Amino acid sequence: MLEMETEFRRLPGVDKILASERLVRLAETYPHSLLVDLARKQLEYERRSIAGGRAASSLDKIVAAIVSRVQVLESPGLRPVVNATGVILHTNLGRAPLSGEAVAAMEAVARGYSNLEFDLDSGARGSRQVHIESLLCQLTGAEAALVVNNNASAVLLGLTALARRKEVIVSRGQAVEIGGGFRIPDVMRQSGARLVEVGTTNCTYINDFEQAISPRTAALMRVHSSNFRLMGFTSEVSLEDLVALAERNDLLVLDDLGSGCFLDTTGFGLAAEPMVPQSVALGAGLVFFSGDKLVGGPQAGIIVGKQQFVAKLRKHPLARAVRIDKVRLAGLAATLVHYLKGEATTKIPVWRMISAPRAEIEQRVERWALAARGMARVIEGETMIGGGSLPGGTLPTGLVALGGQQGRNTAQVLGRKLRARQVPVIGRISEDVLLLDPRSVLPEEDEVVIQALRDLAAVVK
Repeated sequence: MLEMETEFRRLPGVDKILASERLVRLAETYPHSLLVDLARKQLEYERRSIAGGRAASSLDKIVAAIVSRVQVLESPGLRPVVNATGVILHTNLGRAPLSGEAVAAMEAVARGYSNLEFDLDSGARGSRQVHIESLLCQLTGAEAALVVNNNASAVLLGLTALARRKEVIVSRGQAVEIGGGFRIPDVMRQSGARLVEVGTTNCTYINDFEQAISPRTAALMRVHSSNFRLMGFTSEVSLEDLVALAERNDLLVLDDLGSGCFLDTTGFGLAAEPMVPQSVALGAGLVFFSGDKLVGGPQAGIIVGKQQFVAKLRKHPLARAVRIDKVRLAGLAATLVHYLKGEATTKIPVWRMISAPRAEIEQRVERWALAARGMARVIEGETMIGGGSLPGGTLPTGLVALGGQQGRNTAQVLGRKLRARQVPVIGRISEDVLLLDPRSVLPEEDEVVIQALRDLAAVVK
């Protein structure tokens, strides 16, 4: 006990810590109150350490720890990385990168004021939705449109405004989890709508929906299985049949497409993905989809459909809680213009990656491997679309393979070295081999990867 008391007495006071040379220099940049707070927190940590049986740290170590705390606070946690994982829409890496035009549009409105909710003609208050609604209606054929902060919010708003305390019928095979433990049944529960599941996991028929309709039914809902695929003996109800049944019973059809798509994916060698204009044309009352997946824009939840239903969503109090901000609104509008102009595959990064010719990929992967100076080999591989889009859908690619041997330079060690760079390069590890895929990297980022591989080869050798 006496030894512990001695260690406590060895701890310097706050004034002595602040008088150290390094903290005096920091005081020229940072407020005195911040440094005092960090010093007290470090001393509290020291006291707990002593109580746990450790010796007191020296003044130099305490000051170094405080300086380290300051450096952590001032360093941005969110940093750009190079996505060489071979997953184009990588949720953990921020999903869709944006086009130059989208970034410029976002920067323009972020730098100062804008006419976000101001009508320049009348001088009166306006709506932020007018900046994007006509674009969405033109691209989808819908009567009206509304944009919120993400697709989960879009679905929640739709169900709350149109089906609260009523029933919504969904195929049991479509009561899915959309990632991060977020489930369609949970969304419905929060909205106040009652989920009525029909059919089985693998087979649902139109009669299942018809038999479940009751006086309390508000809507029939389709949820696209964008992040998984059922194989074998399966049956699902088409949107066309669902709309016909809804019309006979004066009900609403809600269509949650998840990622949403404006281009025919089969033209790129991928499986067919439901296209937003098709859902609108088939008569869905409301269609929900994301802005940051196959659309290739910033995070957003997009709602298109019939005017009478969109109008109810606009007036609901929840619409304000989930509304989109000015910066993402500008980026999304700029992204949609690419589709309007027919330049999605040359401007939108996601579609540039998907549509990249195999010959171009092969040239790039050879350059990458050459930069690694003999420590890499080129192998055949597949790029995944990711982001809960096109489950099982892949594109052929070439991969730079590193590691695979025992010892100091395992795939894990090499991957850690690439992630430790100022601009981290992120690959994927398979069977103790570090794989780098150029298809999920924009060509203008190649020099970053090439330099990283040169530096890695120099360190390893």
